[in-house]
Amino acid sequence: MDHRLTADDGHEFDCWMHSPDGAPRGGIVILQEIFGVTQQLKSIAAQYAEQGYVVAIPALFDRQKPATVLGFDQGAVGRDLMMQADIADTSRDIAAAIQAVQAIAGKVAVMGFCWGGGLAIHAAQHLPVAGAVVFYGTRLPDFAGHPLRVPVQGHFGRHDDHVPMEMLDHAQAEWPELTVHLYDAGHAFANDARPSYVAAAAELAHARASDFLAQVLA
Repeated sequence: MDHRLTADDGHEFDCWMHSPDGAPRGGIVILQEIFGVTQQLKSIAAQYAEQGYVVAIPALFDRQKPATVLGFDQGAVGRDLMMQADIADTSRDIAAAIQAVQAIAGKVAVMGFCWGGGLAIHAAQHLPVAGAVVFYGTRLPDFAGHPLRVPVQGHFGRHDDHVPMEMLDHAQAEWPELTVHLYDAGHAFANDARPSYVAAAAELAHARASDFLAQVLA
């Protein structure tokens, strides 16, 4: 359901939250693609809530254009909003979501897709999380120069034109502790609402993510 959260600079924003039945085993903050808090991401939240986690998806475009949810054919609009976003402000909003989930569930990890995957790297460097899962995170060079402070698991397609293998090689050289799983797929292979979806890759990636989260949130 929708909640309103407040960042430490006073900015108020929407945050979708999905709670499990029974006592939570931990929390997950999902970091969005450039399309906003989509129904597809809400379905991912429901999937992990069924595993016992409190899951939150902060609306990270609310500073630029509140209540923005874009169609998957509106990538240019989403990229413009992403480029307007300031990493320090975005990090404040992520931190507020982490704090809200911590209050309910204790330990929290982040899981990010595309733009949110890069933000998950940033969270693993700077925010109080137990771990991070990165699905085809973009703009990885932007986050160089800072170590990963917690375990990070990455899922990338071998044919991803947003994250070419050269970029991924540099990321692994920058963060040797980064665990990378590669799939015979392109960008957004885990988004079942897009033509790029590869079911076998997505299912394996989420199975690995579930095992990872069970470890870091134990």
